[in-house]
Amino acid sequence: MRERVKLGVTLGVLAAVGLFTGKCFADQGKPHSAITPVKKEDKGRHDKFVEIAKRGGVEVLFVGDSITDAWGGEGHGKSPGSKIFEEEFVPLKAANFGIGGDRTQHVLWRLQHGELEGIQPKVLMLMIGTNNLGSNTVEEIADGIKAIVKETHKRSPKTKVLLLGIFPRGPKPDALREKIKQINEIIAKLDDGGKTVQYLDLAEKFLEKDGTLSKEIMPDYLHLSPKGYRIWADAVKGPIKELLGNK
Repeated sequence: MRERVKLGVTLGVLAAVGLFTGKCFADQGKPHSAITPVKKEDKGRHDKFVEIAKRGGVEVLFVGDSITDAWGGEGHGKSPGSKIFEEEFVPLKAANFGIGGDRTQHVLWRLQHGELEGIQPKVLMLMIGTNNLGSNTVEEIADGIKAIVKETHKRSPKTKVLLLGIFPRGPKPDALREKIKQINEIIAKLDDGGKTVQYLDLAEKFLEKDGTLSKEIMPDYLHLSPKGYRIWADAVKGPIKELLGNK
């Protein structure tokens, strides 16, 4: 009788361990937040972008968070980059689908819900990930960026992605800057010579020689001033034209 009870207890313990182990493996198999599409309240911004996409005629598309949002353009208010955007990129049939506060998961959701319906942009400039820094690991953020590139090519196979490294932030080099550097090192490997992806890191163009950021370029050490947008425009207009075939 005692042996049966002992055997029952042992089997019960093994079953419990098995269930616990199984749960652990199940948890490990769950997609992390940076690659799980999420809809974000954006006061109708996404709907506006879908409307722009349905009209067609977009050959260059800017996609990202608030840093991209501040380029301005249709669907955006007046912002630090709006004058430069009108002068440099509107003639290239550009549209700006940047939304403040977006993380990789939000951009992924937007692309899956209409922002590429009606358009097959020749070039998509992507800069995203800084808003994920506080909640995701280096590898997870890189995964999120890779997922956006993959989603872009799934929905618009001929689009060439100009993939920008996450911009430096903070007044001077620190742990956050190091995290950004590690993410950029991973996503840089997506570059295939411009066949489908061209990677570009603009960090050195924004930083002083000692690695600090100037308030002239980033007043809050994150968002750009008009001077910062001029630096950005001058750095990417050549590569964009090359990817468009307008050498």
